[in-house]
Amino acid sequence: MENLLLIAFLDIKESVRARWFIVYTLVFGGLIALFFIAGVTESQVMGFSGLSRLLLMYIQVTIVILPIFILITTVRSISGDRDNHILEYMLSFPISLPQYYWGKIIGRFTTVFLPVFFAMILALMIGTIKGANIPWNIFLLYSGLLFALSAAFLGISFLISSIVKSSEVALGLSFFVWIVLLAFIDIALISLMMQQRLSEEIIIAISLINPMEIFRVAAISLFDPELTVMGPVAFYILDNIRLSLFIVFSIAYPILLGLGFAFFGFTIFKKTDLV
Repeated sequence: MENLLLIAFLDIKESVRARWFIVYTLVFGGLIALFFIAGVTESQVMGFSGLSRLLLMYIQVTIVILPIFILITTVRSISGDRDNHILEYMLSFPISLPQYYWGKIIGRFTTVFLPVFFAMILALMIGTIKGANIPWNIFLLYSGLLFALSAAFLGISFLISSIVKSSEVALGLSFFVWIVLLAFIDIALISLMMQQRLSEEIIIAISLINPMEIFRVAAISLFDPELTVMGPVAFYILDNIRLSLFIVFSIAYPILLGLGFAFFGFTIFKKTDLV
């Protein structure tokens, strides 16, 4: 346990010193500051105002930025150590493979989740100073969604990093995964739906496998409980799943998905050549 925490601490320390962490923190903190400067909390659109509208805008931007930031900063975690011969050096100490692997995951999760979480806390603090009402239900839901989305893409990143030995290949593969989940799945499913090659139930079920799609639907659900902006996806969800149950699913599923990818990555990691 001590070695596990030591590896996590070293990874956190290394990440904090890196330039990507500074940029990563400034991006999300800067978004909150920019929204306040732009007067987002003082305007009203479609009935949304104050911190509720700010958090809605923040979460919509985060769904695009957060996954790619996690992928490009984490996908080289193990492959980079292998390229720089740090992995060989670390394993020369009395550190087991599980301690190294899961310690890296704990440390990297801390550095990718806390900045986005603290950015929301910053928004609540500034909003409180300005006398705005605090939407605690939205804050708690978004905290859970960000935690789940971070876990999902962290697991994907470590799986890629365990499979691919070259950092350049790992980086390219991470961009491919992000593009597929962000755009290609929706485009392909819409095309299949228009051509009616698959039933609507199958198409909707495939779309809900995508953690980014789950995140988007759950994020909108508090503002639009009937999910009218989601089109046919909303009707399928509301006809088959209670909204409260879907929110629980939207948090539990990405976490379990990330853990599954992480365990699969560890299985590959311990069976392949380490140096």
